[in-house]
Amino acid sequence: MRYAILADIHSNLTAFEAVLKDVERRGKVDQVWCLGDVVGYGPDPCQCIQLLRTYDPLCVMGNHDCAAIRRLDIGDFNPDAAAACRWTAEQLGPEEREYLENLPQKLCEGDFTLAHGSPREPIWEYLVSTASARINFAFFDSRFCLVGHSHVPLIFEQEGESDGCLLHPLPVEVPFNLGECRLIINPGGVGQPRDGDPRASYAIYDSDDRVIYHYRIPYDVAATQQRMVQHGLPIRLIDRLSYGW
Repeated sequence: MRYAILADIHSNLTAFEAVLKDVERRGKVDQVWCLGDVVGYGPDPCQCIQLLRTYDPLCVMGNHDCAAIRRLDIGDFNPDAAAACRWTAEQLGPEEREYLENLPQKLCEGDFTLAHGSPREPIWEYLVSTASARINFAFFDSRFCLVGHSHVPLIFEQEGESDGCLLHPLPVEVPFNLGECRLIINPGGVGQPRDGDPRASYAIYDSDDRVIYHYRIPYDVAATQQRMVQHGLPIRLIDRLSYGW
């Protein structure tokens, strides 16, 4: 079976549609796995929720999803993120709000645990260092864990039975064999990449071959930026899409 792994769509419908088109081009997937933050930052929160739901995905809650339904205090958000969260909350209709409210914080599916931030703190913790990742291996029982939140495609590898942890980039267009080590994998961000590459990032998992494929997809960044300008969203959030940071 084949699974599309998406994270951090962030209300960017143009990027989301470009990724889904690429998924279709590469052949059928049996299910979509979404690692949270469907909304936030971007101009199309309702449209992104509605499109995602047509795929009947496995989806977990992200911090921006949680904030949009006012279950998370945005006092810890930076001013631009907080402003976008308030705007997003105002756009949601009853159906979109109910969908976000019913998202779990963590899911287990076969060999995988799905979380937004981390298995230890699914809503908020960023896994960007081997120090934090090493601790988190104790907080999931499956062989692999999929996370988003940092918007950076990467792999943390547990070193055997030791407490060691290695960090690897997630290779692009090159099959990554999962092997026998326990891994934490981030597919990167669909709607707001932060690794210096503005192209949308996502992955496909082939369970028959136990291989993950990572792809970067160009999309019409200017179209998303224009809609953000029309909605009065913060200029820093608009500009960053051009640079992937």
